[in-house]
Amino acid sequence: MSDTLVPDVLAGAVARDDAHDAFPVRGLDHVRFHVGNARQAMHWYATAFGMCAVAYRGPETGHRDACEYLLVSGSARFVVAGEARPGTEIGRHVAANGDGVVALALEVPDVDAAVRGARDRGASVVEEPHDVADEHGTVRLAALAAPGGTRRVLLDRGRYDGPFLPGWVAWANRFHGKPAHHPQHYFEAVDHCRPDAGAGVHHLALATSDIVRSVRAMTEMGVEFLDAPDGYHDTLTDRVGETRVPLETLRELRIRAHRDESGYLLRIPTKPAQDRPTTTFELIERHGSQRTPGPNEP
Repeated sequence: MSDTLVPDVLAGAVARDDAHDAFPVRGLDHVRFHVGNARQAMHWYATAFGMCAVAYRGPETGHRDACEYLLVSGSARFVVAGEARPGTEIGRHVAANGDGVVALALEVPDVDAAVRGARDRGASVVEEPHDVADEHGTVRLAALAAPGGTRRVLLDRGRYDGPFLPGWVAWANRFHGKPAHHPQHYFEAVDHCRPDAGAGVHHLALATSDIVRSVRAMTEMGVEFLDAPDGYHDTLTDRVGETRVPLETLRELRIRAHRDESGYLLRIPTKPAQDRPTTTFELIERHGSQRTPGPNEP
């Protein structure tokens, strides 16, 4: 075995049949963050997480209240938004909560049907279905309330072919500092999100096809990962069995492993990414297992 991986199909893109799903979802469209300084946050996610800034909206494009950047890595999309003038909802949220996730946007095939179904099941609709449009087409949007104040935005972009959403413009990536030996993507998708009690989403798991290369690259770029508990790897082979990564590499990089009846997974949580510990991340590489371990679970 070696650090080189011939990847499995990336878990997180689990095959499913939506034909009889009461609330069909095509996927997670994007994660929206409110931050104190969007330009600096954009640069940090580009540098440390290897993401690429591809779209923007702000005062220059007619959006006077905020500067917002779209970053991508594989199918994962992050929007970082900071206020462009004082007195906005973004600034109030950051003052009260620090930088953090404020919305999860889900792409659905029919926004109106999704809203009707959610309302019938007791959901609170905070933004009724409506269209937003520009020269590239139309997006249908709505929003549901969720515990902790993190909205669930529902959108259908089937009639839109612009850079992201109406009002956004393509952004020429100005950061070209990723070392040549690093992987193209440090992660390829958002695997799952985990809420905090009463505080919205506080943990994002990021799916990678090669956790070893990702950890090495992100560590080199300044991301700090949590240590595994003392002695964790001493009995790991007895508990989990053999994995594609040698035990000594797992020990060196502090990567954890879990096995269930469906397979195994490799994972490592980060330390909080902000001064106020509002959001943590983890890298996860799946080989069959569909568990979602807690961020502090050994």
